[in-house]
Amino acid sequence: MISKCVKNSQEAIADIKEGAVLMLGGFGLCGIPENCIQSLVEKGINNLTCISNNAGVDDFGIGLMLQNRQVKKMISSYVGENKEFERQLLSGELEVELIPQGTLAERIRAGGAGIPAFYTPAGVGTEVAEGKEIEEFEGKKYVKEKWLKADFSIIKAWKGDQSGNLIFKGTARNFSPMMAAAGKICIAEVEELVEIGELNPNEIHVPGIYVQRIFQGENYQKRIEQRTISPEATSPPTPSGVLGVSEQKVLFEYGKGLTKYGIAKRISQEIRNNSYVNLGIGIPTLVANYIPNEINVMLQSENGLLGIGPFPTEENVDADLINAGKQTVTMQKGSSLFDSAESFAMIRGEHVDLTILGAMEVSENGDIANWKIPGKMVKGMGGAMDLVASAKNIIVAMQHVSKDGKSKLLKNCTLPITGLNCVKKIVTELAVIEVLPDGGFVLLELAPGITKEQVIKATEAPIIISPNLSEMKL
Repeated sequence: MISKCVKNSQEAIADIKEGAVLMLGGFGLCGIPENCIQSLVEKGINNLTCISNNAGVDDFGIGLMLQNRQVKKMISSYVGENKEFERQLLSGELEVELIPQGTLAERIRAGGAGIPAFYTPAGVGTEVAEGKEIEEFEGKKYVKEKWLKADFSIIKAWKGDQSGNLIFKGTARNFSPMMAAAGKICIAEVEELVEIGELNPNEIHVPGIYVQRIFQGENYQKRIEQRTISPEATSPPTPSGVLGVSEQKVLFEYGKGLTKYGIAKRISQEIRNNSYVNLGIGIPTLVANYIPNEINVMLQSENGLLGIGPFPTEENVDADLINAGKQTVTMQKGSSLFDSAESFAMIRGEHVDLTILGAMEVSENGDIANWKIPGKMVKGMGGAMDLVASAKNIIVAMQHVSKDGKSKLLKNCTLPITGLNCVKKIVTELAVIEVLPDGGFVLLELAPGITKEQVIKATEAPIIISPNLSEMKL
């Protein structure tokens, strides 16, 4: 049998030269090839192009390579909380290509599958599509994207055998299976290396044909970016359905508006029985806390999990099980795990019933902007462009006005667009607002103690008052 074992990370990366193009697996800090990254840092190889969903954090993962100024270019979907990544991007020190997360996954998959180009709806009408070919299929516009390949793909798996067969654990699979195929040489580090024949062929996620080098890593830290423990600091509804005083304070302040928990609880009422729902990062993740027990729902996370359960107790925290916000989670009964390309096939193929996400701005036409402020802040689009281009129903959770009192519900978005004509409903601290199919805001509900005059004043675009205007029932 073919054996592909090398001794350690130093031997595995020994022939990586300056100027190489690398793919590095991982989502946040989950599933990153820690040992190989550390060896790359120690070796000091410069002028690297790194293809990775994001760059870890400032003091761990690819963030260490950025601090060392080893990276010439990043190809990613998300900057996230890596302040050095954002600083180098904004200062022009680092060349950055930001790509919608689903497009990134599919470009990598295409590279490994020998498919030079494909069309996707993600990014149409945004700066991502500038200079690219646009085609229309069955009345919908799509942007042409090209494959991505690399000199080396560097990934991390849970178990592997000496011939390179790999098994992943939890959501640590993410981009690694596609990257294994898209690199000329794939280096796999594993937590447990076994003899050939010990792995069940039915359970293998990456066949050994894609892997050229494999070794058992040492001293895995497996850091957690957003360690999140259950329960959330909110009071449960009283059995009668009437809010207790303590819960009311958590959800809203009368006459001033909802808290983030109040926004999340109101949105939870929009979830229908037996539906598949994607929750974006921030306020949307809180929606899961308020879904009524009688509602059956499967929550999808684009990093590779269908069936998100509650946040774990301290003793059940698993670094290999996170949601798209990098928070630790559990899995409910009937869950499934998959890679990032499969995840976005679900989204792009319109199999997700509802998407709930945050926004910086929404226009009266249902356009949404939520990924950067030019010259000031760039978080990256992550999976948002894929979601808004393909979801059947999109609800936005957001603040009605900015900290300096400016409206975020506008005639036209002033920030770079994430998606066009896609938002169906908005829940803010002040109100529930519908976006009409042909454009225009309709005020449906008011937060407790809020008047329609307050909402009109806080909304830059014209707003129609529904004849059935009512106060929210929380």
